[in-house]
Amino acid sequence: MQLPRNQAAQAGRQPVSAVIITLNCAAQLPACLDSVAFADEIVVVDSGSTDGTVELARSRGARVVHQDWLGFGPQKQFAAEQASHDWVLSIDSDERVTPALRASMEKALQAPQFRAYQFPRCNRFMGRYLRHGEGYPDWSLRLFDRRHARWSDDTVHERVINLGPADRLEGDLLHESAETLESYLAKQNRYTTLAAQAMLAEGREASAARMLLSPVMRFIKMYLLRRGFLDGVPGLVHVAIGCFNSFTKYAKLREFRLASGGKG
Repeated sequence: MQLPRNQAAQAGRQPVSAVIITLNCAAQLPACLDSVAFADEIVVVDSGSTDGTVELARSRGARVVHQDWLGFGPQKQFAAEQASHDWVLSIDSDERVTPALRASMEKALQAPQFRAYQFPRCNRFMGRYLRHGEGYPDWSLRLFDRRHARWSDDTVHERVINLGPADRLEGDLLHESAETLESYLAKQNRYTTLAAQAMLAEGREASAARMLLSPVMRFIKMYLLRRGFLDGVPGLVHVAIGCFNSFTKYAKLREFRLASGGKG
């Protein structure tokens, strides 16, 4: 979405490009595009949608670039490199910038004191916005000067690697996941496989003690210390799945090591 060239100048701030990676996101994309309409450009990098995502993005004024799937980190880095402006706001199609966060971004971009900014992401799970445990504040670094920061090469649990300190902004990034619990669990299964494969490549090991203690310590931290219990049943389910993921990724790592001829 290319807005008037003098918009950033009129607002007295640095121009910013919003970049979004997509794959069959037609149902979620409109609200996302609406929330970043303040950006001076919107770039959508699509990896082969068949549900009208590309046509929808173009009809809303976004510039669409095709790129076969590279993995989360490389795909988002590719998207950042397609932007016309050095300041990049990287968000997903099921995320929305709240008015409060937009105001914080525009204020920060008037005279940036940092090269990257992070802000809390509020996750919707089982019909409820989580405000504790693993679900919040879920600090996410998404606004950055690409000359001084880049996405990691991780295929899952990707993150922005910043060369200096990052500041925090007020206002939430809403994660409006509309997936069912079944699809969420299927996604977590894929993520734990990718995480285990990455740990195998790093030469890490999975002892029985780690498999046992990792989920226990995670539960204590997220459900008790970070008060996940205050989010009711959705909070309990969310933390419990996270604990099971901790166990599963180490169990898969152990299996992969055995399959590769290593010790179990």
